[in-house]
Amino acid sequence: MKKWKTLGVAAGLAMTLVAAGCGSESSSSDSISEQVDYTVTGIEAGAGVMKATEKAFDDYQLDGWEIMPSSSGVMTIALDDAIEDKKPIIITGWTPHWMFAKYDLKYLEDPKGSYGGAEALHTLTRQGFADDVPGANKVLDQFNWGVEDMEEVMLEINKGAEPAEAARKWVDAHADKVADWTKEAEEGNRQEVSLVYVEWDSEVASTNVLKVVLDDLGYKTEITPLDNAIMWQAVAQGEADATASAWLPTTHGDLYEQYKDQVVDLGASLEGARTGLVVPSYVDADSIEDLEPVN
Repeated sequence: MKKWKTLGVAAGLAMTLVAAGCGSESSSSDSISEQVDYTVTGIEAGAGVMKATEKAFDDYQLDGWEIMPSSSGVMTIALDDAIEDKKPIIITGWTPHWMFAKYDLKYLEDPKGSYGGAEALHTLTRQGFADDVPGANKVLDQFNWGVEDMEEVMLEINKGAEPAEAARKWVDAHADKVADWTKEAEEGNRQEVSLVYVEWDSEVASTNVLKVVLDDLGYKTEITPLDNAIMWQAVAQGEADATASAWLPTTHGDLYEQYKDQVVDLGASLEGARTGLVVPSYVDADSIEDLEPVN
């Protein structure tokens, strides 16, 4: 069963996403499946939530359904357009994300567990980093915040702030929390620290906040966005020092199994993360079981 659509250019992708996601040619009497043209609007093809959606298609016997790969930015544009016109759309979603603070959205229930349970965002470092830069490692080890904290930064960026500006604003407004992260951490002397991350809105927020905190403590922090697999590989091979972008146990589960013996897992920095199929609250569907295969 073919599950992936590929389009050549971003402009064509965005237009097709809106057309497929909004179901503008469907009548109000059509089922939600018909209204969205049996299509889920997704993000990057290699993302864990995309693989989980393929699994959901199989688990729920949604024969004929397709995932439209794009990017997180294009996906949210399609979502915004659909909501503005109050049209149905189904997207691959995750929490934390600013869209839940901006829009009234809901997850479709997943009784078969295709998307797994609650996830956590973990911080990983290369082997030897704790010995090489103990102060920065201590900050990364003590870094811990909540969904609302991250979404506050993400929403500020969505409103137009530069990521560094939004991170600085959050750090200045949450001095007590930052003090917990930096407690007993040795100050830097302009030692370089390289952080890599997946360019999702959530990871843009966390990585920029960490950069501000580490720079304030005297380190020289470089941040670099990478694809999922390359990010894990970079830390495992010592080409980067750390990442706070590991979604476990499901989204990056295959990468964890591949690299777990080559990285140091400092544990969860954020609990309560989640992935799944997401729709605007006005969509007449509450569960993946409400969706239908192509006739």
